[in-house]
Amino acid sequence: MQHAGLASPMTPPGGRPADFQIKFRISDIMTEHSLWRFSRALHGAINDRQSKDLEELIDEEVDWAIYGPIDMFPFLGARRGKAAVIEVIRQIADNVRVHRFDRESILLGVDSAASMLRYSLTALDSNKPISLRLAHFAQFKAGRLSSLRVVIDTFDLVEQALGRPIHLPKIAS
Repeated sequence: MQHAGLASPMTPPGGRPADFQIKFRISDIMTEHSLWRFSRALHGAINDRQSKDLEELIDEEVDWAIYGPIDMFPFLGARRGKAAVIEVIRQIADNVRVHRFDRESILLGVDSAASMLRYSLTALDSNKPISLRLAHFAQFKAGRLSSLRVVIDTFDLVEQALGRPIHLPKIAS
């Protein structure tokens, strides 16, 4: 039996077992969500053409789709595999520069994330500003992007690309 005020070799001062303190400290450590690392690396790959950090965060079998008018923007659409995704990010970097983005809302799961975002871009060929709103749905496996779905407000994007409003017939009055 242990005497009051004396610690056994397994019980540190304060009376807590050493293994409890170790487990508590490990579980108390917060790690950065995979979305934040991926987001920084993606913007670095687009603006600074630095894809090394991004390549480390993409799963070999990634399933990627950005829904939008692929006839106007060939870098939109579906891709499968890391090499295809890295290539499409290079194509995006050849066409736009990111100036700002604001997260309007975000949901984070253990291995998933969804956001509503507003981007301010510049088209590199015309130097025109582009305002873009999108929603993305990402899944991660072991800290790497395994699936990404992006839905863009394409009507507004096409109007900006054309430089004029699109007039559609009224459906109802």
